[in-house]
Amino acid sequence: MKPGTFYFAGGGTGGHIYPALAVAEKLVELEPRVKIHFFISGRDIDSHILSRTNFAYSILPAIGLSLKPSGFIRFVSLFFDSFRIAKQTLSRANNPVVIGVGGFVAAPVCRAGYKLHIPVKLLNVDIVPGRANKVARRWADEVFLQFEETAEYFARKGVRATVTGCPLRNAFADPNPAKAIGELGLDKDKKILLITGASSGSQNINEAVCSLLEKLADFSSEWQIVHLTGKRNFDSVKERYAGETINSKVLDYYDSMPDLLCAADLVIGRSGAVSVAEYAAAALPSICIPYPYHKDRHQYLNAEKLVRAGAAVVVDDLPDANERCEWLWEELKQLLKDEQRRQKMVESAQKVSSVDAAEKITRILLSI
Repeated sequence: MKPGTFYFAGGGTGGHIYPALAVAEKLVELEPRVKIHFFISGRDIDSHILSRTNFAYSILPAIGLSLKPSGFIRFVSLFFDSFRIAKQTLSRANNPVVIGVGGFVAAPVCRAGYKLHIPVKLLNVDIVPGRANKVARRWADEVFLQFEETAEYFARKGVRATVTGCPLRNAFADPNPAKAIGELGLDKDKKILLITGASSGSQNINEAVCSLLEKLADFSSEWQIVHLTGKRNFDSVKERYAGETINSKVLDYYDSMPDLLCAADLVIGRSGAVSVAEYAAAALPSICIPYPYHKDRHQYLNAEKLVRAGAAVVVDDLPDANERCEWLWEELKQLLKDEQRRQKMVESAQKVSSVDAAEKITRILLSI
């Protein structure tokens, strides 16, 4: 195609923004003349991520669906406000293409692209599509998928399903683990246990790990902890680590995740679609604790991909905190002690890793 403008639409979580960012980076790398613009939500995480890039972005007023009468009326009103803003912007653009990446901001922009008869693509990395992509599929001509099983959700005339894998940021191709170790003041001679609840953090994971700190002290001669809490729980988690003997670094968020993941020796975390792809790309053994409250339980399905490969184990986020902690400790203590088992998990992760998804998608976009 002639160099034009690619509009990425979506957000609300890092799981929506980071795959889009990976494709945007690759587009500029392969065709520097293209322009990139992001339509994002008003949630802080979207602006936080994009403000550290050179890409233009604008916030749309769209909000998530509410079934309460007043909430639904506001949802509809802001959907059409966002639709009008997007349509006005797209109508002035040079050779525009819309890429919906999930989240409630995506749908009004995809609809605007469809009404203007410009190409509309979807990026769907979860094994089960979210609500926004299920709505937006009616306006799209192609969807890029991480998992082959997802194609059945987009089986309608006129929509081409292309399995590419999950786009990962350029930094995963050339990570710098030593940089993360230096920035965080870690001991280069100790192994790293990384705790993460993804971009927003996880209170249940935080509480489970904090309850095990006394037991983890027995491993302090060989292991250290990096705990990413999320902004809401930072202060309370930081307080729990006070006085503990195991070396630790507690942060609310860390930007250079490719470096940190590749520096780590074991991770405890959620199993969103981007998370499992990043664990594999970093060849990182993982204890996946899937988010349990999605109706479709897609994080369990995501994690199962790593479990079947031999790269992960799953601990259920049980309602009973004591049972959750006991299960986590049984898996964790075995992996902390068993270097041979962790090495086998490293090798298994390497076999399922896919780091060329962004380039595959980009080459298709540039051929339009």
